[in-house]
Amino acid sequence: MSERGVKLTGGTLVAAGMMGTNLAIYGFNVIAARLLLTHDFGALTALFGIILVGTVSALGLQAVTARRLAVDPGHADEIIGATLRVTLMVSGAVGLVVAASSIGLTPALKLDSHWPVVLCGATLVPLTIMGAQCGIAQGLERWGLLTAIYLANGIGRLVGGTTAMLIEPNPTSAMIGIAVGSWLPVLVGWRTISGHSSPAVAISRRPLLREAFLSTHALLAYLVLSNMDSLIARNRLGEHNSGLYASGLILAKAALFFPQFVSVVLFPDLARSTDHRARLRAVAIVAGFGALAITATAVLPDVALILAGGDDYAEITDRLWLFAVSGSSLAIVHLLVFDALARHAHGVVVMVWAGVAAVAASAYGFGVGITGLVVTMAAVAATLALLVYLKPIPTGAPPA
Repeated sequence: MSERGVKLTGGTLVAAGMMGTNLAIYGFNVIAARLLLTHDFGALTALFGIILVGTVSALGLQAVTARRLAVDPGHADEIIGATLRVTLMVSGAVGLVVAASSIGLTPALKLDSHWPVVLCGATLVPLTIMGAQCGIAQGLERWGLLTAIYLANGIGRLVGGTTAMLIEPNPTSAMIGIAVGSWLPVLVGWRTISGHSSPAVAISRRPLLREAFLSTHALLAYLVLSNMDSLIARNRLGEHNSGLYASGLILAKAALFFPQFVSVVLFPDLARSTDHRARLRAVAIVAGFGALAITATAVLPDVALILAGGDDYAEITDRLWLFAVSGSSLAIVHLLVFDALARHAHGVVVMVWAGVAAVAASAYGFGVGITGLVVTMAAVAATLALLVYLKPIPTGAPPA
């Protein structure tokens, strides 16, 4: 098979793996909406926001590891050795920091116990390790293994979290199941770190840490932007309305997550491109998925309500299309952030943080409700996508 054919097959596998993971996570959200009380589901959604923001370190490690292995495969053992040392340090630090944040996040999210946030920290330990394993598989172009790791992540959450909620339907029980299930992708990806000889010369951890920090910065800003409304809803809208907002977020996250495989499959084209054609093609594909999601939600709101949790959340029916707009706009921002990473254009970070500030100022300055919050998210995301696309950011030189 030609090199182009191998890459096409690899891209198809990865796309299928990511879509399978997103479907599993979506399925878990639907199950949780039906098993939990409205206010408990709102709390669980806010906890998912913490986990998603916490995984930024895993994404940074994945990007750095994959790049290093791709450009220097002759030193794979040394690179993997350095990655493992850094990963153990970072995963432990992330888990401890998030667990310690329960002191402040528990009252902010109006939780009855510190344990759900502590369990978020426990969950982030295997998820950070998984990020490094994904980077190794990606850098070595082991597409089948990368796909298996992605699928195991979704299945682990679906099976572990659902089983725990069937035993005891509350946020703490759900987080216990998710924390246990998050070790499944680590077990599946064990081959990425086994079978490599011990390196004769160890690579310094400092350059890898520095690169991981730079890669993480833009991803952190984006993850904060795309998940802050779930935390704001829990903090500002009250238990009942935050549960309704969480129901709408099921559709928003579906519209956001589904087209993310485009960023992975087209990332090489974006990195090699010297004009705007690759970016225009990628944006057009993601925007097409978004238009389809918005149209389907607007035309079939009752069907969308079934997917968003059922009749218990009927109050949100006529506003579900707004959540599809919000998620679709954030999907385009996601693509443009990865386009910036492909071109080493770090200036995008400033614009994304500005979007975060705009959402926070509107939500806390004007006291928005359900409609106001989702409209704010949609407007800020759409404006940010337009500004980033129309005003290209200077491209920096790739790290040596």
